[in-house]
Amino acid sequence: MPADPNRLRFYADENILGLGKALAIARDDVVHPGHALLPEVPLGSLDPQWMPAIAARGLIVLGRDRHIRTKPAELAALRTHGLRVFWLAGKRDLTTWGYLVRIVLRWDDIESTIVNRGAGPWFMAIAGSRITEIPA
Repeated sequence: MPADPNRLRFYADENILGLGKALAIARDDVVHPGHALLPEVPLGSLDPQWMPAIAARGLIVLGRDRHIRTKPAELAALRTHGLRVFWLAGKRDLTTWGYLVRIVLRWDDIESTIVNRGAGPWFMAIAGSRITEIPA
């Protein structure tokens, strides 16, 4: 299913590029670095570069980078630009399939969180069985 430029809602960060590409095939509202509908975020974009662009588009971030809220520049950008982030939590990395299963199983919770939380900034961790807020 090709992405619809009028329906874009989610940005999958480069650290989960495989998942982002799979979601972009399955859904018409997901983009990732290097996506044709996101020319301002080429592959290799650093966090301080893509964060303002994604926030300006009002996209919700899906990512694996736990440091986005601990590095001063990234944390400042998250707060300043009001980013909404879902972090795929866990001490060890999963395969793309493992992350896809986790996201699909939690999709209703993701949608509910978006409605209930509204505008950002916020940072939510998606664990195996729940979504929890982590102070940003």
